[in-house]
Amino acid sequence: MFTVGLTGGIGSGKTTIARFFLDHNIEVINADQVARKVVEPGTAALLRIKKRFGSEILINEETLNRPLLREKIFKDSNQRIWLESLLHPLIEEKITQLIESAVSQYVILESPLLLETKQHKLVNRILVVDVSPEIQLERAISRDGGSEATIKAIMNSQISRNDRISLADDIINNEQNFQSVQSRLIKFHQNYLNLAKKNE
Repeated sequence: MFTVGLTGGIGSGKTTIARFFLDHNIEVINADQVARKVVEPGTAALLRIKKRFGSEILINEETLNRPLLREKIFKDSNQRIWLESLLHPLIEEKITQLIESAVSQYVILESPLLLETKQHKLVNRILVVDVSPEIQLERAISRDGGSEATIKAIMNSQISRNDRISLADDIINNEQNFQSVQSRLIKFHQNYLNLAKKNE
């Protein structure tokens, strides 16, 4: 299945861009949603996280307290490395299954960590959503309500803007007006349809 990796830093507007593809009948696999699935109540991964961080990491003894976990791992890089080594292989395995079972003409893998993990190996092409760091910070704080320090720590843990752009096949500037963004996405969509046909 021809797969386009959609990525960008926190607060860049990946979800808005992904919606365009959904509206054009293209399946979108959201890596964040997959990441939530692998730590659902009762999963082996969640039990290991509880053992590592204590029961305070759970809400009502069963659901992962994601904001608290995020705060902890971005204060301590060793904890982040431990968590990533646990979850990334599980997430990649699930994403691979979803790509293989997709039925649209091509598939979008929407992932904030596409280029920081092995997930980029699952895609044929990379579409980067680009905005300035100032816009990222502003949007992420207003959306998540997190502290500026946590958002900045997340931004620093992600690949740099320049490196992300250098690895892109396609770039969408998400600071432009809606019409400009839409017309660029229509061109990308047409190109992906053509590439998917050649890939059959």
